[in-house]
Amino acid sequence: MNVQTIFSALSDPTRFAIVEQLLQDGDQTAGSLAQPFNISKPAVSRHLKVLEDAGIIERRIDRQFRSFRIRPQSLRAVDDWIGRYRQFWQTSFDRLEKVIAQEESKHGNGD
Repeated sequence: MNVQTIFSALSDPTRFAIVEQLLQDGDQTAGSLAQPFNISKPAVSRHLKVLEDAGIIERRIDRQFRSFRIRPQSLRAVDDWIGRYRQFWQTSFDRLEKVIAQEESKHGNGD
């Protein structure tokens, strides 16, 4: 899963809102996903296609109904990416905290 592709797809406010809607309400049809937006059905279809191509959502076909749902793997890929940087920053802040403590200790002893 390419995290850059996922972030690119989510950079559009409408697509981001669609993903939030799916996360909150679960599987939905294209029609129900389109309701909150003042855009054409073809525009919603294009947004859904971008999200689907990025691997964020998947289309399910049940008889004549087509619904969309989140692909949890895509969110795990983003979480893994964020986790690596979270660890980097936590380690950096821990080192900074030690340096500050050492400096305060030096100045607190009258040096």
